[in-house]
Amino acid sequence: MLQSTALSILKTGANVFLTGEPGSGKTHTVNQYVVWLRSHGIEPAITASTGIAATHIGGITIHSWSGIGIHKRLGEEDMERLLANEKLVKRITRTSILIIDEISMLDARALTLVDKVCRGIKKAELPFGGMQVVFVGDFFQLPPISDQDGDPVQFAFESHVWRDANLATCYLTEQYRQEDQIYLDLLGSLRRGVVTEGMHARLRERRVDHAASSGHVRLYAHNMNVDRVNEEKLAHLPGEVHEFEMESRGAKASVERLVKSCLSPEKLSLKIGARVMCTKNNFEKGFVNGTLGDVAGFDDEGLPIVKTLNGRNIYPPPMEWNATDGTRIIAKITQIPLRLAWAITIHKSQGLTLDSAVMDLSQVFEYGQGYVALSRVRSLSGLHLLGYNARALQVHPEILENDQSFRMQSDREERQFADRDIKEIEHAQDDFIVSCGGKVEEQIVPFEVVDVLKPVKKKKPVGSTYEETLVLLKEGKGISEIALARSFAPSTIFNHVEKLYMDGKLEKSTIEALLPDRVKKALPELHQAIQSSEEGRLSPVYEKFNGDFSYDDIRMARMVM
Repeated sequence: MLQSTALSILKTGANVFLTGEPGSGKTHTVNQYVVWLRSHGIEPAITASTGIAATHIGGITIHSWSGIGIHKRLGEEDMERLLANEKLVKRITRTSILIIDEISMLDARALTLVDKVCRGIKKAELPFGGMQVVFVGDFFQLPPISDQDGDPVQFAFESHVWRDANLATCYLTEQYRQEDQIYLDLLGSLRRGVVTEGMHARLRERRVDHAASSGHVRLYAHNMNVDRVNEEKLAHLPGEVHEFEMESRGAKASVERLVKSCLSPEKLSLKIGARVMCTKNNFEKGFVNGTLGDVAGFDDEGLPIVKTLNGRNIYPPPMEWNATDGTRIIAKITQIPLRLAWAITIHKSQGLTLDSAVMDLSQVFEYGQGYVALSRVRSLSGLHLLGYNARALQVHPEILENDQSFRMQSDREERQFADRDIKEIEHAQDDFIVSCGGKVEEQIVPFEVVDVLKPVKKKKPVGSTYEETLVLLKEGKGISEIALARSFAPSTIFNHVEKLYMDGKLEKSTIEALLPDRVKKALPELHQAIQSSEEGRLSPVYEKFNGDFSYDDIRMARMVM
């Protein structure tokens, strides 16, 4: 499924399981959805299954947000205590949309408790008290942590609340991380549980020794290996040590959780020549979470100057990590967004994109660890292996069995959504906005994926949102250009185009000018297929061309018939 289709489904208020391979744009799609919600005056609850994942999206853990904490069960007394917590009741009562990232690491029992709390506080027997839930993640990645009490751990999708939520599965199929088709095929084979001798041969070709791998970040399964490598490397460098202490504000327990989940350490020790990794996005300063480089020096204020691997100098300033309670900040820490990066753990690498990495997968002990590590790099040429064991190439057998079902559910959802009338979809989206207490008329919100929880100032548009799109169309701008100019998703602009055309405000020639060349060339075949389709359904047309044309392509072709 395309990101634009998934985004359109999210906007209808459907409960969604957003999944896909690493690099398919899950986080990007969620960020676009958050921007759209805010443009209508709606603030979602943004959470994650772990503290590390929460810092990546600027939210808090689902355990903290829901009040379940470390509880495995909630008895009557526990529920009474939660219902008496005014802050918790206010937080959940005012929430209409709940987003949970890295759903693969949340076990079924915890998800069931979240559902129980939401129903109890909202006094509604609907799943999660009737709010929209968006589960984001890839079950091929790290699974829930095993319980110390010996109880078997179940995946979130095995819970009855997952089934009750009637989720629309959106399985993203575009790829934005891996650039190497051979490597994509290798990762795809791992997801299917197929490990051939040819794959082993390719991996053996990427074997290196310790001496030859000094220029790349290393991934290890265990913390002790990471700490040992980073400490040894820093100690061997000459020169003065520059130390940066983390500053913090907020309740002690909340600060401690935030510190534990932050990729930058409480005390950051650096020297000239130290290999470092950026731990936060700052597009204005020219770096993102995962940017690698070496400390080239320190400026007049004593802050580090980092020379990236492609030769650019960047100047990472102190930055903030926040834990929020909805829109209220409950804890804040400030630190230089760097960490020593000769080595990191596989666990903390989840969510990163690396140009190259050295991996020691010989001590991998959990399903998904090897796949997470291997899928961090963009190409086979960026992979350098110190070693690997059999578990490194294994994915959980239960996930293998369910993945095909998720793909089939997504295909069915895409076909059904494509057959819905555009006005019906718009009506559903408007109804959803109103039901959440938002305003149907869109406000222009700066498109920002650096920190989706950062407050933004809204500006009212002049005239209706459709009229603004119409003006830009008449200036000859394309859908992508308008989407960028207006800080909207391309799917939103496409919906504007279709409505304007149906309202008679756009000429057929304007639509034809928007058509990609490959669609123009195929118009006769597309029109014939559309005319042959029963009741004008689009899914048979999509299937006839084996997905070579997106549903948006087919809709535009239908407009110019």
